[in-house]
Amino acid sequence: MSVFDDLNTTTDKASGIGERYIKTSHQYIKLKIFQQLTLSFSILSKVLVIGGFAFFGIIFLAVALAIKLGNVFNSIMLGYLAVGIIFMGIALIIYILRSKINKLIIKTFSSKFFD
Repeated sequence: MSVFDDLNTTTDKASGIGERYIKTSHQYIKLKIFQQLTLSFSILSKVLVIGGFAFFGIIFLAVALAIKLGNVFNSIMLGYLAVGIIFMGIALIIYILRSKINKLIIKTFSSKFFD
């Protein structure tokens, strides 16, 4: 009977270790999800706040540049047209470089997500 008792004891130990492993893994997954959610929310919050202020700053700078160029060209309409062309040029450059930008974003976020 000692063989059966030893086998029973070993089985109980293995079962206990397995249960602890599952509980620990579950806690780790919960912490990892919490970390990723807080990191994502933090990044989104920063992007919205900084992006909002940067957007308003760019709008004011664009209007000021358009007025200045309008004075230089002696036509406010040409000033606004020049600023519009500048923005379209920037948009075209970003469109051409979009694959490099995507790779950079994926590389940055993958290191944070899989770390």
